[in-house]
Amino acid sequence: MRPPARRTTRLLYGPGLAAALMLPAAVAPAQAAPHPRTPIAFPAADGKKDGQKGQELPGMPTALDPRADAVVCTPASKEKARKQDWSRQRLDLDRLHRHTAGAGVTVALISTGVDPEAAGLKGRVTAEGEAADDCVGHGTFLAGLIAGSGGSTPRLAGVAPGAEILALRGTDRRGQPDPALVTAAVREATEAKAGVIAVAVALPGKDTELTRAVAEARKAGAVVVAAATPEPPARGSADEIPSRTYWPAGEPGVLAVADMLPAGARPDGALPTAAVDLVAPGAGVVSGGPRGSGHYLGGGVAVATAYAAGAAAVVRATHPDGPADSVTRRLTATAYPADVPQLDAYAAVTTVLGDSAAPAAGAERRAEPVAVRDTADTDRATGRATLFVLLGTAGVLAVLWAGFALARARARGWRPAGQG
Repeated sequence: MRPPARRTTRLLYGPGLAAALMLPAAVAPAQAAPHPRTPIAFPAADGKKDGQKGQELPGMPTALDPRADAVVCTPASKEKARKQDWSRQRLDLDRLHRHTAGAGVTVALISTGVDPEAAGLKGRVTAEGEAADDCVGHGTFLAGLIAGSGGSTPRLAGVAPGAEILALRGTDRRGQPDPALVTAAVREATEAKAGVIAVAVALPGKDTELTRAVAEARKAGAVVVAAATPEPPARGSADEIPSRTYWPAGEPGVLAVADMLPAGARPDGALPTAAVDLVAPGAGVVSGGPRGSGHYLGGGVAVATAYAAGAAAVVRATHPDGPADSVTRRLTATAYPADVPQLDAYAAVTTVLGDSAAPAAGAERRAEPVAVRDTADTDRATGRATLFVLLGTAGVLAVLWAGFALARARARGWRPAGQG
């Protein structure tokens, strides 16, 4: 019969070793576990998944080739998306529209123009002169994300299908941004008393007149949402471009928006900037164009800006008496928590906020703000906790091994191992 001490030690050794080995593993999953609201997988633009080949849709350009001799407008798409894309699922638009569609709010969209007769937008777009001529098609694509009804595909409706669109040109006919046009468009939107002003272009230089126009728009009560950066260059590498602030996104009180992929990360090659208040879906997004009733695939910072502008419209419709700063505060305070907050349109409308909500985005922005959270203190605390667990585990293993060795030595009558 085994000595009692040896039997007791072996009984304790097995469970003790297992518990010791599990201690480090118990720390790691707690840090890496995803938020339950983050979807793990997203369907393709047409709903295909599990390795099936997805439906192909033509791409919507953000601008036409400025070097081409003749201006050739984007042709009509002959394809239609059959199902809802991931971006609308991510923003929970089906549930959002049970609460509000953004009725009564006018969104001024400063882009390449909008076709007032486009599918899903007819009767709700005000566009005069050149603003009604959308040769590129990008402005109409964005308008569909803000306030489109989806036409024959209701599940492809925009964030605020009950809102009105005021189309304004901030570019030339090929889609190249022009500071003077952007400034004039902001002023026209202010005069029209637009509740939300979406600037889908980003300028590399600060302009005094544009600064004044944005300040006047905010003073008049408009929520100004702007692209945090231009689209990355079609040729060359964005890695060669240093981080900088773009305008009017860098102006105080403006909600600066950037694009994200389904996993929440910024796209490879995105232009670097520290002036980002919010990110929104900006890849593999479906919407219509100015010609025909077909669909296109689009992406980029302007797409994310359109989604944020639509969210601002439904918040204004739900809280019509709130000031502009309360809208941007709500959009950032209810966003999904990440290094840069991720737009959550449904939460922005339905969440009850207290007085401790985050301050309005960009209200006190410095010349070069840092939107990414500083996690140094958390990382140091995590490192100390991990070191403590590892040292504790080593101590437990040492004690258990010593007990096991002593029991074996006692059983051999304290003779060295290998002797009779």
